[in-house]
Amino acid sequence: MASIQVRVDDNTKTAVDNLFGSLGLDTSTAVRMFLNAALDYEGIPFTVKHRKPNAELLEAIEDTRLRRNLSGPYKTAEEAVRSMLED
Repeated sequence: MASIQVRVDDNTKTAVDNLFGSLGLDTSTAVRMFLNAALDYEGIPFTVKHRKPNAELLEAIEDTRLRRNLSGPYKTAEEAVRSMLED
């Protein structure tokens, strides 16, 4: 039997261990299920796409493009950070 090693950050590992554990699975079993589903599907067994940004993010993007509701310019990074923390 072969092994696959995947590196993930500690928070992700803990979160998926908890998630899969709540489903009665360990992470290794969940990964095997994914791999078998990929073989059955002959590809990734779910849609891979960009998430649609929410309305607040779309408004911020539009503001940036139209150069409205912007702050600054700032003389120093500290001044910019101080401004961000005020909100």
